Amino acid sequence: MLFVPPSTQDRIKGVLNATVVLVMYGDYECSQSADVYRLIKVIERQLSVSLGENYLCFIFRHFPQIEIHSHAQRAAEATEAAAVQGQFWPMHEMLFDHQQELGNGYLVEYANNLGLDISQFLQDISKKVYIDRINEDIESGLHSGVTSAPALFINGIRYSNRWTVKQIMAAIVAAND
Repeated sequence: MLFVPPSTQDRIKGVLNATVVLVMYGDYECSQSADVYRLIKVIERQLSVSLGENYLCFIFRHFPQIEIHSHAQRAAEATEAAAVQGQFWPMHEMLFDHQQELGNGYLVEYANNLGLDISQFLQDISKKVYIDRINEDIESGLHSGVTSAPALFINGIRYSNRWTVKQIMAAIVAAND
């Protein structure tokens, strides 16, 4: 079960009172997290067309696995620094699209491409302004039994079937029954 319920504190795509709320714990340097996020994007598009935009709410929570991914924590911080400037989702997309390039220089390049205030972005990251927020996501994941990324929860229930569009879609639709 999902220990910390979805709230306005989360990074949300859609509306919190959607029929189905999908929470993903992910790591920007983890290829499986990127693959699952791509599946979710396909599912989001399909459900939006067939069941309306308010059917699915997607929430992303950070779960950087720093012991195996040296850039994951800093990448998560970069998305939070971008969020303050209204660019969480564009930065989120960029990091999953460029997983092999998450070093500091690249993060600055992505921030620049998104038109962010670079000095503010760098200041936020160097002062580790968002570490607590990321740690809260990790803690909530650990409390919910997450040990590695990616992890999905559909309406608060841990998803444990195969990672395919068909399987995840079936679970999302079934969650509404």
